[in-house]
Amino acid sequence: MKTVVKSKFSFPLQVLQPIRDYLVNQQAKLLKRKKQLTAEDPFSDVSRVDDNAALDADAAEISGHDRVSALKWEVDKALVRVRKTLTRVNLGKYGLCAKCGEMIDTDRLAVDPTVELCVTCGQDSR
Repeated sequence: MKTVVKSKFSFPLQVLQPIRDYLVNQQAKLLKRKKQLTAEDPFSDVSRVDDNAALDADAAEISGHDRVSALKWEVDKALVRVRKTLTRVNLGKYGLCAKCGEMIDTDRLAVDPTVELCVTCGQDSR
């Protein structure tokens, strides 16, 4: 079992503010996308229940619903990552590995600001 090392480093507020702004913007975009997907879902059409469509139309609706469901699931996963990252920013733990407590490389954070693990722990978890 690894011992968690608590780092005393935290990013200065002037560095965290643009990250927080980016994350809040991403959260808004993801929520908007989720709403759009809900509107695109053939199963959300209330007149669908009364419609006795042909089997091929039902198959198209099911296929469309499956596609929308998969996309919504991906959006939900991204929302969770963004919200978790915002929480880490607010707690002053942004940039620290959630597993070992060491600093996450800034290049890694630049590629994906929602990453929670350093390279070493990320490779260990695979």
